[in-house]
Amino acid sequence: MYSRRLPESDLTRHSRLREQGSLDRADLDAILDAGFLCHLGVIVDGRPLVVPTVYGRDERQLYVHGSVASRSLAADSPVCVTVTHIDGLVLARSVFEHGVNYRSAMIHGVPRKVTDPAEKLEGLRRLTEHATPGQWDYARRPSRKELAATTLLALSLEEASVKIRTGAPDDGDGPDAGLGLWAGTLPLTAAWGTPEPDPLLAPDLAAPAHIARREGTRHG
Repeated sequence: MYSRRLPESDLTRHSRLREQGSLDRADLDAILDAGFLCHLGVIVDGRPLVVPTVYGRDERQLYVHGSVASRSLAADSPVCVTVTHIDGLVLARSVFEHGVNYRSAMIHGVPRKVTDPAEKLEGLRRLTEHATPGQWDYARRPSRKELAATTLLALSLEEASVKIRTGAPDDGDGPDAGLGLWAGTLPLTAAWGTPEPDPLLAPDLAAPAHIARREGTRHG
């Protein structure tokens, strides 16, 4: 069983805004579960490259996937994966004190290319179910040819940094409080819309329940 406290390293230790940092693994889990898109930072041919991609996870590792032709999915080199959720703008009395309410996770490590067929299929199942619960059992599973054309990387969750900012502006008790200006937060939320069918579908083919019931809800 993994410790519920994230270990600190030179890469994950918070040097700024330490009060926004968290070492609670539950916060990391919640941030990962609330999204399905991450940004994978790698070095390719000596240059930095940041790639958006979907992900899935289990208790120990993050799974990301892509084409076998993708140079960004090379294993055995250090990477940095980030997941960020914006919860609102923090609008203060002065521009200097403006900010963002957010939840973010940054994961460092050297990914492992998944080659075991059973683990690869399980990793792809987790990735699919993370984005759309119920879809793995509804849609056709990957063929042998499709699996061969897919790269799946596994990245340990042990070296991770978490930061969370909530609440009002920080200048309510300072000199700018007397300016008579409005200050507060502007929340930002996102929800799934109405499923839009493929125009080539038969007109009487309705969206399955696991997709239709997500209308109006938030991921995670």
